[in-house]
Amino acid sequence: MPNSLKNNGVEDGAAMLQPRDAHGLGVRSAAYDALVLDANLRQSLVAVRSLGKRGMHVAALETMSSSSRKARSIPTFASRWCEHAYVAPSYDQQSDSYLAYLQQVLTYTGARVLLTSSDGTLAVVREHRDEIEKYTHIALAKEPALEAAINKDLTLSIAGKLGLGIPRGVTVSSTSEVKEAIREIGLPAVVKPIETWLWGEQQGVRLICELVTTPDEAYQAVEKLTQGGGSTLFQQFLTGRREAVSLLYGQGTVYARFAQWAKRTQPPLGGTSVLRQSIVIPEDIGQQSERLVREIELEGYSEVEFRRDEAGKPYLMEINPRLSASVEIAVRSGIDFPYLLYQWAVGEAIKPVEGYQTGGWMRFLEGDIVTTAEALAQRGRPGVPSPARAIFQFCSSFFMPAGYDYVDLKDLKPVWSAAKDFASRSLRKLSK
Repeated sequence: MPNSLKNNGVEDGAAMLQPRDAHGLGVRSAAYDALVLDANLRQSLVAVRSLGKRGMHVAALETMSSSSRKARSIPTFASRWCEHAYVAPSYDQQSDSYLAYLQQVLTYTGARVLLTSSDGTLAVVREHRDEIEKYTHIALAKEPALEAAINKDLTLSIAGKLGLGIPRGVTVSSTSEVKEAIREIGLPAVVKPIETWLWGEQQGVRLICELVTTPDEAYQAVEKLTQGGGSTLFQQFLTGRREAVSLLYGQGTVYARFAQWAKRTQPPLGGTSVLRQSIVIPEDIGQQSERLVREIELEGYSEVEFRRDEAGKPYLMEINPRLSASVEIAVRSGIDFPYLLYQWAVGEAIKPVEGYQTGGWMRFLEGDIVTTAEALAQRGRPGVPSPARAIFQFCSSFFMPAGYDYVDLKDLKPVWSAAKDFASRSLRKLSK
């Protein structure tokens, strides 16, 4: 299939295809099956490859803010299965221009399904859902299921009523409440935003959790995470194994189940998994995940994350109701979640997936390099391995069989684009 980077080029808000129709885009010759947002993310590349390998027509879109370093460096755009690449105005400060451009692209491509991979575009789609659904099927659960999954306070409240393990924690809305939170939860602790994407007065921002070990760190973390008006969860710090269960659920049926554990994450405290392994679904969190998803009626794809304590008891961390960064290991293990999600979104009959391969490893090399560097810089912090152990773990991972994110022998340009971009960004940081 032709790649737009070699033919028509990347389309941005100022340069659209010819001939143009009334909406400002070219006259469509053939409808696309899917438009994948957040092209700069790994899971978006996985989705494009998944659908493209099945002979489907797929386009991808990224924003100017994320792609300012050059659209040609975005791995998804380099994929042989990405038939057209679009660069939209940023939605960070205000979403009107992004929404207008997205509507134009949907009109031109006729995409049957819209897939999103980030908290930012998820927030935009939720805000303008009624308008977007006039053009396409959105591969996301309906409200209020999304609200229950995205709002951690609400998620944990529902989970607690179902009898799931939830971390000890309190809601903190300002620094004046930090002293009492420390007295109740203790230190070290984890400060989490109630929602990971927050619309502020000036711009939208993605918030991440922070480990705090002293009162000063706690005050600073709460101040940073609440300055836009949001609230935080002040939770106990758990150091056990991090596991996740992924599900494809619809109309009362779980069509696919998958489990993995993360050996290393970036940041080291717990973020994106950079070294992960497919595992047999643990009976405890497998049952708990399904009960929670059914209770919320969270249809479509979801990833339910847990952290175990030293005794092995699982505690719910959060639910991810969109394509997750770690989804490629599920695809390589035999569960094609992007395709199943597409089928669910358009209402096609879905054949349940009964099993998958376990024991396989996947590694995100760029993230693992960054994680190792962060471990060296944060040595001595709770949950962070010693410098010697961090280096040994990083190097020894090259000697075990593993798949690597971006690497597909039938589609090698994305990994080359990712490598060049990482090298370029690293050199710029070193020069500073």
